[in-house]
Amino acid sequence: MKIAIASGKGGTGKTTVSVNLARTMAAKVQLLDCDVEEPNAHLFLQGVKVGEEVVSIPIPLVDESLCDGCGKCSKFCRYNAIVTLGKEALIFPEMCHGCGGCTMICPVKAITETHRRIGVIETMESENIMLIQGRLDVGVAVAPPLIRAVKKKAQDDLPVIIDAPPGTSCPVIAAVQDADMVLLVTEPTPFGLNDLMLAVEMVRALKIPFGIVVNRLGSGDDRVHTYCAQENIPILLEIPDDRKIAEAYSRGILMIDALPSYRRLFQDLIEKISSFPGEGKN
Repeated sequence: MKIAIASGKGGTGKTTVSVNLARTMAAKVQLLDCDVEEPNAHLFLQGVKVGEEVVSIPIPLVDESLCDGCGKCSKFCRYNAIVTLGKEALIFPEMCHGCGGCTMICPVKAITETHRRIGVIETMESENIMLIQGRLDVGVAVAPPLIRAVKKKAQDDLPVIIDAPPGTSCPVIAAVQDADMVLLVTEPTPFGLNDLMLAVEMVRALKIPFGIVVNRLGSGDDRVHTYCAQENIPILLEIPDDRKIAEAYSRGILMIDALPSYRRLFQDLIEKISSFPGEGKN
């Protein structure tokens, strides 16, 4: 089963939920840190690094002696990574998503491909957790190809937890789109509710079953709970606004290790996930 942990905004506690959920699972589990611009799951896991792989994407290379300036490649590219001016095709590598479409569509076969490094995939083992995280190179603006590369590393015979990037943009969709269910982490504040509503629209558009995790319960108001009740969205986990949790987090210690009484919350969450009927799939 693939479970994606997402949120409409940063700082709600996605990674807190991801690492504690992974550690609570009795069997071996794969944790994919797909927040490739700032991966941080490794900060809470003591383990051994077992691998690193460089990830590159194909970018176009134009043979000017063959190019006749027909412009089909620039019309095809939705990201404007290749632009035809007269009989010259200009390449903007930092905008290329590596789809290879311009190479296939060129009628005179003037376009071949070279490779551009975008980041690395690091693998670490920590007790029952195999952490696979992407780390985007500085200055690289295209995250989805690296996220997809991280997800390809997952083994089909083991459970998968995906720690998605925050927000509702293309990197988030790349992370969650083939998940079996999504846990949307929010906080009981007006900002939390606003961004939760955006995230709900996203997963509903993708037709993925989802539930809600309310973090820092007691720090705000009841607007999130009212919204979930009105929309018939199940709240699967509530984490109290406990200073001791924040103190453990600041030291890089898992909540369930620093405060064992909270382990039951995640055990209950696992039970709810295993029998999740799919409410929220609208």
